[in-house]
Amino acid sequence: MAGHSEHPHTQAHDEHDNHTDHGPEGHEGHEDHEHGGHSHGGHGHGHGGHGHSHGVAADADRRWLTSALTLIVVFMAAEVVVGFAAGSLALISDAAHMLTDAASIVLALVAMRLAAKPARGGYTYGLKRAEILSAQANGVTLLVLSAWLGYEAIGRLISPPQVEGGLVLVTALVGVVVNIAAAWCMSKANRSSLNVEGAFQHVLTDLYAFIATAIAGAIMLTTGFLRADAIASLIVVALMLRAGIGLVRDSGRIFLEAAPAGIDPDALADRLVTTPLVEEIHDLHVWEITSGQSALSAHILVTPSGDCHAVRRDLQRRLREEYRITHATLQVDHLGEDDDQQLLQITDAATATAAEHCADSHGPVHRAGPHAH
Repeated sequence: MAGHSEHPHTQAHDEHDNHTDHGPEGHEGHEDHEHGGHSHGGHGHGHGGHGHSHGVAADADRRWLTSALTLIVVFMAAEVVVGFAAGSLALISDAAHMLTDAASIVLALVAMRLAAKPARGGYTYGLKRAEILSAQANGVTLLVLSAWLGYEAIGRLISPPQVEGGLVLVTALVGVVVNIAAAWCMSKANRSSLNVEGAFQHVLTDLYAFIATAIAGAIMLTTGFLRADAIASLIVVALMLRAGIGLVRDSGRIFLEAAPAGIDPDALADRLVTTPLVEEIHDLHVWEITSGQSALSAHILVTPSGDCHAVRRDLQRRLREEYRITHATLQVDHLGEDDDQQLLQITDAATATAAEHCADSHGPVHRAGPHAH
């Protein structure tokens, strides 16, 4: 690829949706970005005309979350009073969990506001991962709280205190209604966001907990079996552990920049390398910027006579349509041209190694046909 030189990428901020491709067809090797239908080349910007779609508007998300927060805080205050009056650990644990519900929604609202801030300065992705921090905080809180409540519940199983079953039953039934209303409000928000999903899981877990507490109240009222209160608390603990582990696991994958769930990078590369004119793909990385927003980068080698621009557009289209990856950075080069500039050379597949392409290949080399990963 004669006469090729590196061009720094400059991010431009456009207020409209459609641009023509300003990059000259003669420029073969460069990096291109496509984010939400926006393709940024080394010489210009090609915007495909499809805007961003995130399901629910941020303002609508905030309204629904605020409605749920109001319901939870008002009921939580009443439940604390009734829980101590009835001597019920199940009610107190439900109230404690509702406190984490309220905290999780507040965190979600703050994180949403931070994530909406535009990218600037050193934060080139903006503060989108504030949502993941919020989700991880929610998960850790659930795990810590479940450990404390589990300890208390085991103690009550061994030596059950006197509990007013009637108060427990009535309060738990009201709690079921309140949590159904709060869960309904939150289901209207954009649950594809791990941040919103974390807060929703808090409320949903609390709903199940109130159902268990209501059953325990009915048992204590009709049979006098006081250990039912501690058993209900242990059911709450199990639900909290399940939700907390899921949130910590999912947020941890994003922080560790693992491939998005459901995407196998090797299988993805093997599919892309079958694209016409593509000879090799290496240095492929795929990760999530935040929940529901995947990104990919890769080095693509095409045949010497191939049109790099056409190949890049075809690959980005496939990534968008087949994998919903709309932020793709692809460095596209020709094979075997201009040895003086030390362009990457393709070698025989049987003898090629990652070291022939770069000092640190960051993953396997993908070519058409069977190959090792």
